[in-house]
Amino acid sequence: MSTLTLKGPYWVTVRQHRRVLWAVPALVGLGLVVVVALRVWSDYPTYDALHRPIHEYGYDLLRSLMHSASDTLPFLPLLVGAFVAGPMVARELESGTWRLALTQSTTAKAWLGSKVLVAAAVSVLGSLALIGIYRLGWSRVTDTYSLYWYDRGVYEATGPVLVGYCLLGVAFGALVGQLIRRTLPAMAVTGILTGLVLLILGALRWSFLPVVGVTAPYTVDAESLLPPSSKRMGTGLVSTSGERFSGYYCPPEPGTRGICRDDVDVTASYADFHPASHYWPTQLIETSILLALAAAVFYAAFRLVQARHP
Repeated sequence: MSTLTLKGPYWVTVRQHRRVLWAVPALVGLGLVVVVALRVWSDYPTYDALHRPIHEYGYDLLRSLMHSASDTLPFLPLLVGAFVAGPMVARELESGTWRLALTQSTTAKAWLGSKVLVAAAVSVLGSLALIGIYRLGWSRVTDTYSLYWYDRGVYEATGPVLVGYCLLGVAFGALVGQLIRRTLPAMAVTGILTGLVLLILGALRWSFLPVVGVTAPYTVDAESLLPPSSKRMGTGLVSTSGERFSGYYCPPEPGTRGICRDDVDVTASYADFHPASHYWPTQLIETSILLALAAAVFYAAFRLVQARHP
């Protein structure tokens, strides 16, 4: 990252953290090379002497990499927030080096703004690049075990919510770093806060949109009502009163194929699900929530620095 076109506190911020800032494009470039290589390898299956497809090592390696990336990328916002809170903000407040910036005709608000802007720009560009690289590899192995669009980790790594979480991490870091003013505690608290938001929204995201429900005669297996690639929210049986039961509630009449006994009050099978078309609306709703939270936390962070150092 060049510092030639930057001035004032922005130049200082980039200069201070240049090693980390250079590491971001290096890691992105390495990830791109690995994914492209595995993607090309997996597109060419191996055949035996009778021209029968045999074990594809490239495909298996690509799936393994995508699984690892799915488990890792959701932690990126925690790392971003911890870095902003600790090395970028709290460490300078703890050591007192931030006062040097104020002697260079720079206000405390501009000092914090340089930290936030540099961190936000790198986080947005870096997360967008990682999303693109992940989608490049994931598109080859999608709709396989633990790699469906709604799976935890895959959902965060394939859409703009990852960018939203990274910006929220930057906002938490800017605020918590000022409040705690100790490097390690500020990093820990910021990581915990960002992780809590990640867990809470992850538990709520499938209630943003109403589920799609379908019914059929009770002799139809409820699982067969689910469209391909849909997220299953519930399946079972419906009684005449409208009460829903597990699919295992209906014991078959002896000697019949799935027909309930006369003493069992069941009229239909049902399936509730989120179709694949709910992916982007859910992503946009969650991203909007994250951006609103980040804006509120950024506002609090700048109000705090202005109140303490007018």
